[in-house]
Amino acid sequence: MNILIVGGGAREHAICLKLAQSKRKPKLYSAPGNPGIAELAECVEIKDKDIDALVDFAENRNIDIVVVGPEIPLTMGISDAMIKRGIKVFGPNKSCARLEGSKAFTKAFLKKYNIPTAGYMEFSNKDEVIDSIGVFGFPMVIKADGLAAGKGVVIAEDAETARTAIEDMMTNKKFGDAGNKIVVEEFLTGREASCLCFVDKNNIVPMESAQDYKRIFEKDKGPNTGGMGTYSPNKIFTEELEDRIKKEILEPTLEGLKKEKLDFHGVLFIGLMISEDGPKVIEFNVRFGDPETQSILFRMESDLLNIIEAVVDNKLDKIKIKWSEDAACCVVMASEGYPGEYVKGREIKGIDKISDSDVFVFHAGTAIKDGKLVTNGGRVLGVTARGANLEKAKEKAFSAVEKIHFDGAQYRKDIGKI
Repeated sequence: MNILIVGGGAREHAICLKLAQSKRKPKLYSAPGNPGIAELAECVEIKDKDIDALVDFAENRNIDIVVVGPEIPLTMGISDAMIKRGIKVFGPNKSCARLEGSKAFTKAFLKKYNIPTAGYMEFSNKDEVIDSIGVFGFPMVIKADGLAAGKGVVIAEDAETARTAIEDMMTNKKFGDAGNKIVVEEFLTGREASCLCFVDKNNIVPMESAQDYKRIFEKDKGPNTGGMGTYSPNKIFTEELEDRIKKEILEPTLEGLKKEKLDFHGVLFIGLMISEDGPKVIEFNVRFGDPETQSILFRMESDLLNIIEAVVDNKLDKIKIKWSEDAACCVVMASEGYPGEYVKGREIKGIDKISDSDVFVFHAGTAIKDGKLVTNGGRVLGVTARGANLEKAKEKAFSAVEKIHFDGAQYRKDIGKI
């Protein structure tokens, strides 16, 4: 079986690793891939946004299933293009991808199907947004409607910060067209949690829980990032909470997808706030989360290829997914300056010193230059470990991190601690 994994980050590296472990021994391709993925799959130099070239490649190489990692090609319609050529794809179509591509679309969906979420207002006019400042009190949440690599959210503590954020998004085009429309929300308090689900036409099946750390600095300080680390399972998940999430969020979401004729095949990532009132939806993403995937798939005992095939063929109800009782922890090592401007090309040393079989270093932003492994992105590595419990997984992950060096490396030391 031939599989094409679209993307080139740590998430795609984690997917490749799990597929490479399949007893069915599929032939793996990745576009564009990265130096870590290249050890598991044949990397092809096609950008993940080059839909036409990806479709042609899939057709010419007799690809059986295309697995799409990043959100941008999904919102561009890569799944529709593949299906049109008769190629199976794990990843929702363009219509479904609006659940990530537009915050306003998602909020309207949540409201229509009575799924708990924060109160909100949406605006396309800058003056009207500015007039709304303080409508939900402070802090207030300001979101660019479109895709912004996980950075298009500002939590404004006061009116001045809110005004600056609105100007940045709508006038200065900090996030390009993503800021043409803005969603303003009430600020929710509680603990954030990640719930990733496999979804086909008739089923929604949650994976093991995870906790993400979005802010760049310890104690959740500083600007948002794409994610600085995760652990799984989430400490705050109980049977009672899982039952509430199923009844109040997952079931009405599946009902909404059916009623809206959103034929979803892939992963639905639900960002949650666990408040005193119960779980509330912060956001939907229409793909595996990054870095949640690194922790979650590290604990999966089932064959991921069988699950992907079941999702694509609407047979998810025929699959039983098994998980390890072990915990997993992922610590992201990022470039100096991230999530702002950062320097590329710094040599990475020490990965070869890690020999623990319970540790794996996923490549996010890396490249080979003059025969050396160098930094090539904001988030560079996802150092992931498993252990009998979270403490042991954490200990192994940080022990591995300390062996890896590149100039300006930054990481959070409180992953799994708060």
